[in-house]
Amino acid sequence: MEAKIVWLFVFVALYWAYCIFWGVRGALTSKTASDYFIAGRRLSIWVFVLAATATSFSGWTFMGHPGLIYRDGFQYAYASFYAITIPFTGVIFLKRQWMLGKRFGYVTPGEMLSDYFQGDMIRILVVIVALLFSIPYLGVQLGASGFLFNVLTDDLVSRGVGMWVLSAVVLIYVASGGLRAVAYVDTLQCILLAFGIVSIGFIAYSQLGGWGSFNDAMATLGKTDIGKWGATQDGHNAYLAIPGVIQFTAGLGVETPIGGLWTGIMVLTYMFALMGIQSAPAFSMWSFANTDPTPFAPQQVWASAFGIGLILFFFTAAQGMGAHFLGATPSVTEVAGIANVIPDLTANKQGGLIPHYINLIGDTAPWFVGLLAVCALAAMQSTGAAYMSTAGGMLTRDLYKRYIDPSANHATQKLFGRIGVAFIVISALLVATYSQDALVLLGGLAVAFGFQMWPSLAAVCWIPWITRQGASWGLVAGLLAVIFTEKFGMAIAGSMGVDLPWGRWPWTIHSAGWGIIFNVAVCTIISAMTQTENGTKHRMGYHNFLRKATSLPASKKSLVPVAWIVTLAWLFFGIGPGAVIGNTIFGAPNEGPGGWTFGIPSIWAWQILFWILGVGMMWFLAYKMELSTPPKTKIEPLTDDIGDRN
Repeated sequence: MEAKIVWLFVFVALYWAYCIFWGVRGALTSKTASDYFIAGRRLSIWVFVLAATATSFSGWTFMGHPGLIYRDGFQYAYASFYAITIPFTGVIFLKRQWMLGKRFGYVTPGEMLSDYFQGDMIRILVVIVALLFSIPYLGVQLGASGFLFNVLTDDLVSRGVGMWVLSAVVLIYVASGGLRAVAYVDTLQCILLAFGIVSIGFIAYSQLGGWGSFNDAMATLGKTDIGKWGATQDGHNAYLAIPGVIQFTAGLGVETPIGGLWTGIMVLTYMFALMGIQSAPAFSMWSFANTDPTPFAPQQVWASAFGIGLILFFFTAAQGMGAHFLGATPSVTEVAGIANVIPDLTANKQGGLIPHYINLIGDTAPWFVGLLAVCALAAMQSTGAAYMSTAGGMLTRDLYKRYIDPSANHATQKLFGRIGVAFIVISALLVATYSQDALVLLGGLAVAFGFQMWPSLAAVCWIPWITRQGASWGLVAGLLAVIFTEKFGMAIAGSMGVDLPWGRWPWTIHSAGWGIIFNVAVCTIISAMTQTENGTKHRMGYHNFLRKATSLPASKKSLVPVAWIVTLAWLFFGIGPGAVIGNTIFGAPNEGPGGWTFGIPSIWAWQILFWILGVGMMWFLAYKMELSTPPKTKIEPLTDDIGDRN
């Protein structure tokens, strides 16, 4: 057996031991349902900072994101701004959800929204969103972990066997220890995720011959139209420019947009989808699990926006774009190649890019291969574990305890929580094992579904005008719009003999964008038609409580318009239609380092600039505008045992 495989199994065994330790520890300390489902509302500051970061940035960041940068170039690298847009959702909603959870004893978002809207339809919809998010999302992560081990063990461990065995350990520690075990394992997973991405980035830079050699190769590429998407309508190499603001023909019988898919509108609406990670029901439970909101701002600003952003814009970008000059795209390597160390990945094999980078050091540092493999495994399990735990809690609290056994004691709730976790894991594994096509179709829905929670969360946190009927039917409309602008909806319609004329992502608008358009439209119309005096009075009870505890001092109220302007300007120019300026503002793609203001392609410089500005925006909102700082007044719970409200 090769040395790298031996080291792989050694590091995996050590990692498993750590996971199972916290599973046992969590089981021993989870005396109540609150302890099991939301860690007794006692997560420490740094545990939340690291755990929430690991949950937000999963194996997709480690494995999938570099592969798509390789496939589509810097036009897709705008997706790296999810380092900012994911925690941006947290800035808007987490603090206020924590306050409501503390005040009224909520354990799940279904309980919170059901109480607020005085109806159970929204509770059921939240559970549906949680399941539709967690099962396909988890299936993708578990399938990727099996693929990783298949590649790194040179087919010694098949994808299916690797996936099931690796998943068994996750099931054991999550089902045993609940959210506390997930949080403490996630702290290590966050460190491993960041270390792994940076290390593979250094491997890429080393193979490329350093920063200068990499930029010289991109300059040569910029003078051609070689690549998957050829040239944009402006004549720029599509790897180094976005293809415009919007393409109205895309998705309407046109399979291949001109110059690539990632228009300014596509980038913006794709960022909407990724905002769904922290608006998904699982993150509401993460907010409830904290002692106070102290960890929110450092997690959102420094761990996510700054730390993960730094990693993505410098190290992941090199992994993805650099692969073209290392053999992964023969046509590019022929004219601008630096080395030929990665196999041809042009036949839609970009998912294997990271294992190939790891294998480059197999002969010189086999122990490091094992360590990086565990980093990848940890990244892929971090998000999955959190969604397993929280979805199991929602199945227990919002279905079993609500409708079957309202008097269920602590032991019964924990038992059904564990059964719920097992159900979710087995469902994800079965889909990933026996229907990979379905997994791909469903996987595209997950984060877009999570984003459809925005109007409901905006209602309970900010906008009392939204009614129960408006939020509920708006959510239904949003989910349907997502489905029928994704491949899953195309497949459903096709099975019924219906050919949907708009295709996937019409007008280069992501399904999350179409979903929120229909969601907000229906929510607004129905809310306007269903206003009642009693309903408004009930909702205002929540908002009066929030306003009293979060009102800004007089010295800062004048900054509210500034906050709106800064945020909207950043969204427009950083990740929206205005991003097209970044194609050439610091030098056209074909000018080369001598004509590039900062010695790197203009699009890359624009992304780095707006990452820095985005970190500043997040600091301004989270700290200066106090959207993520602890409230100045103490929040007193209305119940004696806030973890076990009836």
